[in-house]
Amino acid sequence: MCAYIMCMKNITLSMDEDLLAKGRHYAKNHNLTLNSLVRLLLQRTVESESKNWTQECFEKMDSAGGHSGGRTWSRDDLYDV
Repeated sequence: MCAYIMCMKNITLSMDEDLLAKGRHYAKNHNLTLNSLVRLLLQRTVESESKNWTQECFEKMDSAGGHSGGRTWSRDDLYDV
């Protein structure tokens, strides 16, 4: 049996440049490499015992109870933060 790090395999992913740039930015802001971010998200998604990890995230967001009070935002409004 080999050590965990030595058993890792490399893969190649294709994505558009904008998504790649956003992914790198997100990873950097969370003190991760893009590689570790992709690995973590994949691991959480496929290793969930009860149900899909992403589905659990959406359920938690839906049950958070936030309310906009009827206010709506445009895309430009969201960038003015």
